[in-house]
Amino acid sequence: MRKVKLANDIHSSALGFGCAPILGAIGSQKARRAFEVAIDCGINHFDLARSYGYGEAERFVGRALKGRRDKMVLTSKFGIAANWKAMLLTPAKPLLRFLKKYRTQAVKTDLNEPPKAMVADRFHDRIPMRGHNMRISLERSLRALRTDYLDYFLVHEPPHTIVEFEELEATAAALKEEGKIRAWGLAYVRSGEHIHEPYLDRFDLLQFDNSPGATGYDAVVANRGPLPNVMFSTIRGGTSDLTPSEKLQKLSIDFPNSVLLCSMFDENHIRENVNAIR
Repeated sequence: MRKVKLANDIHSSALGFGCAPILGAIGSQKARRAFEVAIDCGINHFDLARSYGYGEAERFVGRALKGRRDKMVLTSKFGIAANWKAMLLTPAKPLLRFLKKYRTQAVKTDLNEPPKAMVADRFHDRIPMRGHNMRISLERSLRALRTDYLDYFLVHEPPHTIVEFEELEATAAALKEEGKIRAWGLAYVRSGEHIHEPYLDRFDLLQFDNSPGATGYDAVVANRGPLPNVMFSTIRGGTSDLTPSEKLQKLSIDFPNSVLLCSMFDENHIRENVNAIR
């Protein structure tokens, strides 16, 4: 697997593993098998957040990567966390996954059904953008992941301009000095990029949604094509005229120094995506 250097001499696989569905839509057995296949294929970049898996994905990854931490690049995020409702949901997850699979096979999706993001938001809370909250969130991520440090620590899709940006920046600098993070960054959706314009260039790394054919794609290529980035929604977004492999191939050419994230839990899909990047 080709490696790219994003920041501070951290070398990530050009294809990254998105962990958002783990212990949510994807059960532990399937996730564990996907992890092993991904690592065998040379993937070492794993993308997490406090909210993923309704608060359980980090603990799963910490167990799955035991004894291999020094070979992996771990990202987690601050700003959204699972709430008490998510803990109540835990025992019912296997049944919910079964019902979702059955429902998907049996009937079409109701067009009046609330968007998935809105349903998931009921189990998550926004965390105030303050330095002490940032530090607390990091410590919880480190314990869950069974590690002393994160390679990347990202602010997680803030819906508004970060008023206390200087405070967060100072906290990030202190965390770097303490060896608890190697770099910090911002994860955001491109449709809201304008609200973060004042400080975008003060992060070590930017992570955003991008796929061939998406609105503004050519402008992103022109502005950030040679730069290091991390991109999500690489396959599901954009044009329907390209296959998933073709989308990854195009992104890999247009953004040769970026990590392309995919949430992939089918062994064949993992290998197809790896070959596309190669």
